[in-house]
This record gives sequence, C-alpha cells and structure tokens, in this order.
Amino acid sequence: MSYPERIVPDDEPPGIVALHLKRYLFAEPYCAGKTVLDAACGTGYGSAELARVSSSVLGVDADAGAIAYAQARYAGDNVAFEVMDVSSLVLDDISIDVVVSFETIEHLDDRGAFLREVTRVLRPSGTFIVSTPAARRTTERPDNPFHRVEYSRDDFVRLLRAHFAEVDLFGQRRLQTRRHRALQRLDVLGLRRRLPVVRRAGRLVGTAPTEEVTLDGIVIERERIDRATELVAVCTGPHR
Repeated sequence: MSYPERIVPDDEPPGIVALHLKRYLFAEPYCAGKTVLDAACGTGYGSAELARVSSSVLGVDADAGAIAYAQARYAGDNVAFEVMDVSSLVLDDISIDVVVSFETIEHLDDRGAFLREVTRVLRPSGTFIVSTPAARRTTERPDNPFHRVEYSRDDFVRLLRAHFAEVDLFGQRRLQTRRHRALQRLDVLGLRRRLPVVRRAGRLVGTAPTEEVTLDGIVIERERIDRATELVAVCTGPHR
C-alpha cells in the first residue's frame, strides 16, 4: 500500500488532493483576517488557500525542497514560506493568531516539544487547528512507516488538553453508502488496503474510489467520529 506523505496537487489524483484540501477549507473561517502559521506546510498549496481569507500566512517546513517548490509556486503578497523545524520555531512569543498543522504530529518524535512551541507563539486568544489519522487504539507501531504514532480519539484529546483549555473535536470521513460500509466490515483480512481491485469495489456499491472523491463527498463534523479516518481538533486557551 502506498502512503502519499507529500502532496503536490498538480501530480496527484483529484481525490487525494480533495482529502487534504478539505481540512484547509474547514480552517478558513477561523483564519479570516488573521495572522496564520501553517506548521509543516509541505508544498504550500494549503497555505495559499488560507491566504485567500487571512491577513497573512507563513508556511514553514523542515524540507528545503518542499519550501523551494512552495516559494516558486505559491508565494504571494500575503503568503510566504520558510525552512523551519516546527519543534523549534524561529518566531516571537505570542505573535500568531492561528496555527494550523495537518497530518504532522504523527510524524514527530517529540510531540510535546511541538505543542509547547505552538502555545508559545499563539496569542492568548489564538486558535490551533490540528489533524491526525484516527486509530482505534493508540499505537507507536503503525502500519504507515512514516508515522511515529497514531492516536485513538481519547488519547488525542488528552494530549491536546495538556496544552489547551478547550479542545473541540471533529471527524473527517468520506461519505459512503451503507452497502459500502458493510463491505468494509466484511473485509476482515484487510484486502482492500492491499489490493487495488478490492479497493475499487466501492464503486459497485455506490461509493466513488478515494482517487475520485470530490470535496462534496467529504465531511468534517462532530457527529459520527467513530467513522472518521482523520481526527480534526480546534483548540483554544493555550496554556503558558
């Protein structure tokens, strides 16, 4: 099974792009007119999306190649990019209104250092919007070789509440037919994760393949978090 960890929209199937872009669209209302940090911005497409509504956006990533691509492709009057370690941000205290960081925390060895940096740079009224893959049980041995950890719902909330007064949890998922969900429950051997022909069987029961899903076929909501493939948290009240 492939694990797309660095999204280049021009090179990816539209469904893969939609799954990632959906989180940035979810974040836009929180970022309107604000100073925004996109922590681990990758190739910068999401930072550019947030710049449509934000006062300014700084995208940072430890990968110099990704930042070079972002600078060439997406830099603009109110969006800039810098090479920076998200666990050691070269930014002033209480200088940012909103920090967004999607599909980042599961890659880090020291999640606590990252969260301490986020709370350091956020203003007291600031907001942290963060996502991570949803796991039934927290594991430090996930199938994805690029991940250091994957969190259960309760453990993810517990981690964030150690650094924020309020954590509002949402779940991201594709919209699926009942028949498709039943087909997935029957796949006890996990064949759909390993065999493309089995993954494409969803089309036969009314659900588009992941590669073809549209933004309208994805929801981020408080309800039915048990079905979520990603957890999305909106955190406020940073602890100093």
